[in-house]
Amino acid sequence: MTMPQKPTRRPANPRFSSGPCSKRPGWTPDALAEAFLGRSHRSKEGKARLKEAIVRTRAMLGVPGNFYVGIMPGSDTGAFEAALWSLLGARGVDVLAWESFGKGWVTDIVKHLKLDDVRVLEADYGALPDLDLVDFTRDVVFTWNGTTSGVRVPDGNWIPDDREGLTLVDATSAIFAQPLDWAKTDVVTYSWQKVLGGEGAHGVLILSPRAVARLESYMPAWPLPKLFRLVKKGNLDAAIFEGETINTPSMLCVEDYLDALAWAESVGGLSGLMARADANAGVLFDWIERTPWVENLAVDPATRSNTSVCLKVVDPDVLALPADAQAAFVKVLVARLDAEGVAFDIGSYRDAPAGLRVWTGATVEATDLDALTPWLDWAFAAGKAELGSQR
Repeated sequence: MTMPQKPTRRPANPRFSSGPCSKRPGWTPDALAEAFLGRSHRSKEGKARLKEAIVRTRAMLGVPGNFYVGIMPGSDTGAFEAALWSLLGARGVDVLAWESFGKGWVTDIVKHLKLDDVRVLEADYGALPDLDLVDFTRDVVFTWNGTTSGVRVPDGNWIPDDREGLTLVDATSAIFAQPLDWAKTDVVTYSWQKVLGGEGAHGVLILSPRAVARLESYMPAWPLPKLFRLVKKGNLDAAIFEGETINTPSMLCVEDYLDALAWAESVGGLSGLMARADANAGVLFDWIERTPWVENLAVDPATRSNTSVCLKVVDPDVLALPADAQAAFVKVLVARLDAEGVAFDIGSYRDAPAGLRVWTGATVEATDLDALTPWLDWAFAAGKAELGSQR
């Protein structure tokens, strides 16, 4: 079969990775020229810079004044692990898992914390568990947006305001792109290397008054590593939430986060960021609707992510191949786009079904996504041509 002709228009920015995500439009290293380097983060100026990041985060996200916002080590993973190890065990736990990271929290809770009273509510990639089965007399752990499946919870309406347990929410690919109802959350964590395209290694931990009350009234049965300790002498270590980090942060990364927040403010703040993500995802959703060889992995339109859009190949000839050959077909498709320099890092997550994952968060431009779609069609057609020549 004849190989298809390549498109002529290319994305100006081919970085569609789901994490670390693309830097903000126009970013250069010059944005970090005023970084607070070569000085102690515990100095007056260093703590002021960290506190500024906390204050601007609170304002951008509309975090209630009685919630605590702190910077943690270890990216979103470190922030969420600190919450799991510090808060769980006081009552039974319901853990929701429908993608890789949710399944990771199941492993931590069951195999490492070894809690006895755990219910795991799972769903296959592309769907949510039955949210009506969640018992809110228990603590509830879930990802707001399934980064590796492209499936998000539709809203917070399924969470009661008068719940007895805590809700612990890994929101790392939802924050700054999807509305969170703060009345429904007790713990929220994220990494700023996701939707804002900041540098990694740091996480943000947000605690409700209910979460703080748990911390101050309950002591876990297990020893806590220093990096997870949120309580000092029986009280919340409030200094963490004033810019006094547990360990040494990268002030270069902090400066990059401040730059990302300034850019976010310039495009309309939280509402502007969400609108950009919606518009970006819309470019791909429209293309999917008119493209027969691909479908959204998320089955229900109400639960489709607007940041991590996951795609599956549904062409009959490809589906007729053995599973390993299907995976190889997609891998070659991804490599072909990478070699052309038009799309980097868009293969599905290693634990997810073989397919594509395209990041559509706010730092991506809709024009680049529009330019990408003909290349996706070209790469698929080239793969089909090779497939036909092998028969």
